[in-house]
Amino acid sequence: MKLALRISALIVFLGLGGVLFAQFQRFNRGFNRGDDPRYVTGTEDRAEFGWSRLRYSTNTNYGGDFFGYSRGTWQTDYPKADRQFLIAFKRLTRINAKSFEQVVDLDSDDIFNWPFVYAVQVQSWTFTPAQALRMREYLLKGGFLMVDDFHGEADWQSFLRGMRMVFPDRPIEDLKNEDEIFHVIFDLGERFQVPGEQYVSTGLTYQKDGFDPRWRAIRDDQGRIIVAICANMHLGDAWEWADDPQYPERFASMAFRIGINYIMYSMTH
Repeated sequence: MKLALRISALIVFLGLGGVLFAQFQRFNRGFNRGDDPRYVTGTEDRAEFGWSRLRYSTNTNYGGDFFGYSRGTWQTDYPKADRQFLIAFKRLTRINAKSFEQVVDLDSDDIFNWPFVYAVQVQSWTFTPAQALRMREYLLKGGFLMVDDFHGEADWQSFLRGMRMVFPDRPIEDLKNEDEIFHVIFDLGERFQVPGEQYVSTGLTYQKDGFDPRWRAIRDDQGRIIVAICANMHLGDAWEWADDPQYPERFASMAFRIGINYIMYSMTH
């Protein structure tokens, strides 16, 4: 465990930012997957882990088209945050992960091919009855949902309206420092609020009235966490801005460790 922590700190301090920037520049330079030898040979198809991001319908109260995807807040920090996280994930673990994210939605059964799904700005999501049913089935069949980047009481209540379409009665609990998800790879019993990029210009770690980070979860009937809720924090921004020397390393490092722990928990429980 101590060795893993030392490796993490060393990589983040001595070059992870530069590696992330160089890798992302290569990925984002008009990249066509069909031209990449990993896809031609099928090596990416044999990966042990694939990262997926949820594309959801946007509530009209938050802009966008009702039950539509235009101007969707699901795209926040996309795709840079996803790809930089995957670079760090592959460097800090022995998991053979795909190099690119997959966008999934609840209008098809394709989501069942992606056991881990990440969603942001979930105060603005909504579901049709069919979409809510598919999400419920996905989670109860072994899927894992991580939600991030929503802030304050109004956002929480709006998030709940969508979540209660999926699980009307399943309780939401505050996770404890000793919960296993915080100790699968890195010991994260002591955590702190991870702010968005606004910290660089404002020095504030919070947005709206989300002063304190909330680590919450929904479990299945066997006690396994199936929805990991990161409220009043912005992990995706920390991943996205990890290559910016003005964004503090301690925030980026914590954000990477949280994401890695959540993935490892989802793969082993």
